[in-house]
Amino acid sequence: MIAARAIEEAGLELMRRAAIDIPEDFRAGIVELLANEKNELSRFVLESQIENWAAASQDRRAMCADTGLPRFFVKLGNEAAVEGGLIALERALRRATAEATAEVPLRPNRVHPLSRTDSNNNVGIRAPEIDYSVEPGGDWIDITAVHKGGLFGSDYRMLFPGDGLGGIKRFFLDVMVQFGRRGLACQPAIVGLGIGGSKDTCMTLGKQAACLRLVGQANPDPEIAALEDELKELGNSIGLGPMGFGGSSAVVDCHIEVAHTHTGGMPVSVHSFCLSSRRAVARISPQGVEYRSDPRWFTDYHRRDGVE
Repeated sequence: MIAARAIEEAGLELMRRAAIDIPEDFRAGIVELLANEKNELSRFVLESQIENWAAASQDRRAMCADTGLPRFFVKLGNEAAVEGGLIALERALRRATAEATAEVPLRPNRVHPLSRTDSNNNVGIRAPEIDYSVEPGGDWIDITAVHKGGLFGSDYRMLFPGDGLGGIKRFFLDVMVQFGRRGLACQPAIVGLGIGGSKDTCMTLGKQAACLRLVGQANPDPEIAALEDELKELGNSIGLGPMGFGGSSAVVDCHIEVAHTHTGGMPVSVHSFCLSSRRAVARISPQGVEYRSDPRWFTDYHRRDGVE
């Protein structure tokens, strides 16, 4: 049995780690971009960001003044049991969010969309978002905290099957140019694409692809992995670099996830996980809590295509 208090304590710690400590895989990706970037202004931005991450970790302060929209991704082992059930789990994560907003601190970004009233704790109607997934076996719960900007870093288009890979590439480039020249996504970013599913599934897959895979972690399908590499190269060839300046460093990595879709369409979504790619993961079990940076969200079971 997993205690609800353990979930709350871990949720608070995850919020702190996500806000302050850049994941090592993302840092390594930025260092690689810096080594190949020729534009002096873009190099300055990348070098300054690396220095900023170091200062944030040393001072234990948030790496970015805009701490985004805190959210959780919860993967449940099939044998996991929570004291008080899933209602207690959700209450624990909502309490952790409110506590983190005051203690880290996080900027209280969540407001009512019409009245613009602010609870001052990042908790409200359907906030923070909690997405669920299940995994065979295991008495554990994996919780991933993500602080993602909630403004202009995503787009969607319904393509026709006849548009093919060329249509996907054109849409991707359209989005990258618009995001880049208007400074909408704080590049360089991990860019996630969802391809297929219904519209809501497509949007969800793209966001999860951006936020829940490590830099350098290719899709296990060779054809999809090849498209990821091609889109990354295309994204870095548009002449736009960090924060919309000139350069070749718009994309740290490209991740694609797919879902079977309607025979008459090919929906595609594009999402950017910005230069402050904030995530932290904990596995909570009756034996204790283990922290890591790899969400391990996209498992073989998660990507299964058969009946079972």
